Amino acid sequence: MKIVFANRYFSPDQSATSRMVSGLAFALARRGFEVAAIASRTPHDQPDVTLPAEEMVSGVKVSRLWATRFGRSNVLGRAIDYLTFHVSAFLWCLWNLKSGDVCVVCTDPPLLSVTTSLPIRWRRARMVNWIMDLFPEVAMELGMLSNKSLSGTVSRSMRNWSMRKSAMIVCPTATMAAYLTDRGFSEKQVFVMHHWSDGDEIYPVEPASNSLRTNWGLQDKFVVGYSGNFGRAHDFSTLLEAAVLLSGHDDIQFLMIGGGQQRAHVEEVVRNRNLTNVVFKPLQPAEHIAESLSAADAHIVSLLPRLEHCIVPSKFYGILAAGRPTLFVGDPNGEVARVVAAEDCGAAVEIGEGRRLADVILEMRNSPERRLQNGQNARRVLETLFSRESAVAAWSDVMLRFDRPTGLPSKSSVYEPAE
Repeated sequence: MKIVFANRYFSPDQSATSRMVSGLAFALARRGFEVAAIASRTPHDQPDVTLPAEEMVSGVKVSRLWATRFGRSNVLGRAIDYLTFHVSAFLWCLWNLKSGDVCVVCTDPPLLSVTTSLPIRWRRARMVNWIMDLFPEVAMELGMLSNKSLSGTVSRSMRNWSMRKSAMIVCPTATMAAYLTDRGFSEKQVFVMHHWSDGDEIYPVEPASNSLRTNWGLQDKFVVGYSGNFGRAHDFSTLLEAAVLLSGHDDIQFLMIGGGQQRAHVEEVVRNRNLTNVVFKPLQPAEHIAESLSAADAHIVSLLPRLEHCIVPSKFYGILAAGRPTLFVGDPNGEVARVVAAEDCGAAVEIGEGRRLADVILEMRNSPERRLQNGQNARRVLETLFSRESAVAAWSDVMLRFDRPTGLPSKSSVYEPAE
């Protein structure tokens, strides 16, 4: 049995889905599984770079498929990039899968499970739907696609058809799993397997020994960080309001690391408001990720409340690994907010509560012992609830169950039921 991961990005790409998929693939290969991956030839943030079409990476055979590379600058170009990757993925599965293989299909690009479903079945392989972002619901909630439009109805129907044909559906949160079971998917088919972070790769780095913090001139600052994708699913207005309210505090600095659709808008607001307490940096290489996440004393994580059933912010797990408190902006009853409250590893405010966020930041700055305890709690949560070791063990158990005579996994103590 061969395990094949299908995702548009794979190592050395440093996007969130790539890090998740690549880390799991490498870990399963170390456990003795035969593992392969299909991805595109272009990193998400380096459109001019071409990666090798075929290579072995840490025991994983990576096939990088041809696709156009118009990039993210316009909707039409991105759609063509998606389409050509879909075609290449269809053909690769048709030519390369064998009977008994397990193809773990992710959700980048959207509807990849629809494209690969038929060749997977024709080749007598099995499909696992690993849902990172629930499409088309994300597009509908963001107003990019009408819930009642023909394209919305068709895309959702096709998505549902492909998922019902899969051996199992893996969701990162119980909220997403419940959303699917409420819409008719079998509880026996839907599994909750949380995202995680690698505690060996990302770990707390003290400010005095953090070279990035020194190089960026943050030694004597209380640093509020945002690290990752500046995407449509995230709120920045509350953060920016807090930055305005705290602009008179010279010792408080906002550190914005990463890129994405909303970064240009955030930079424009910062320029127009002359916010000298906000600084921007690019996404850092993998070898500096521990220092990058540890450069902040606390991190902002945000998610629009209407997307709680569609997405979980994967940056949250890296923040836990870095031993830093989380300042969550969104639904106080959402997935991240519940963990933060239950485990005392930060604080949560609702979108629009810029004044409350500013007050929380001041409280953290003025209470270093409390902040330290929040950070220690965060690292403990990573090690006990969201560790790479636990996640790999759960996925390994799933794959071993596929090798049994029934060829199908069943619920066991390593999975959470879809409630």
